[in-house]
Amino acid sequence: MSVLKLGIPKGSLQDATIDLFARAGWRITVNSRSYAPAIDDVEIECLMVRAQEMARYVENGALDAGITGRDWVVETGANVAEIAELIYAKQRLARVRWVLAVPEDAPVQSVRDLEGKVIATEVVQITQKYLQRHGVKARVEFSWGATEVKVPRLADAIVEVTETGSSLRANRLRILDTVLESATVFIMNREAAGDPWKREKCQNLIVMLQGAIAAASKVGLMLNVRREDLPGVLNVLPALKNPTISTLSDPEWVAVNTIIEESVVRQLLPKLKTAKAQGIVEYPLNKIVL
Repeated sequence: MSVLKLGIPKGSLQDATIDLFARAGWRITVNSRSYAPAIDDVEIECLMVRAQEMARYVENGALDAGITGRDWVVETGANVAEIAELIYAKQRLARVRWVLAVPEDAPVQSVRDLEGKVIATEVVQITQKYLQRHGVKARVEFSWGATEVKVPRLADAIVEVTETGSSLRANRLRILDTVLESATVFIMNREAAGDPWKREKCQNLIVMLQGAIAAASKVGLMLNVRREDLPGVLNVLPALKNPTISTLSDPEWVAVNTIIEESVVRQLLPKLKTAKAQGIVEYPLNKIVL
């Protein structure tokens, strides 16, 4: 039987990834004493690997495929096949940014003001290439963590990853520039990507994962409305695509089924009621496959 060796990111993406797999239909069980979590699919063998190291193990064939950040593929220079982008991160469904930041009260206004200075970061190669593009020579030091607290005593600036910027603001840091925008990506070993069974297994997995991501911030909405009041209801409804409209047993009434962003429900339902919609039902979604 063929088996796909799949890397699951250990660390900041771990919980979000396991939750995403659960919503996509795969249950991953992690044992704190093991780096080989169980998965309820006999065709997949999982291994927990730090996102920073994932691309290297996929490149050398220790893993057929893995999930990591595009930033770590760039940082390691690994020769892997990027199969799909999965827009989720540690805290929310979004891309992340590696940013150049300095203390709020620093006189630095641009990267050019860092000539001859010290920059601390976990992404040394990415930062050095960024400085080269701007023609700036500075010393880039690898940071093992807690990078935000290293300025101004240990470094003049940092390059750090952020989703919302809240940690940087809490440490009284000011963003000068975006060095790299990154997203979570599904990567494959190039030889494995050429194997028809492994490629299809990964593609099917990606369809379900992307479907779960697409559904994460949305809900379904069903309602009934008199046909004569339908235009007013449709004017209120936002939709992923045109709503599905079905005739009920009473030809004077129709049922409307649509998908909307969960964040707008509290504003939308009173408006639908005013537009004479009845029997409004909101329901959760597991996956949306587009």
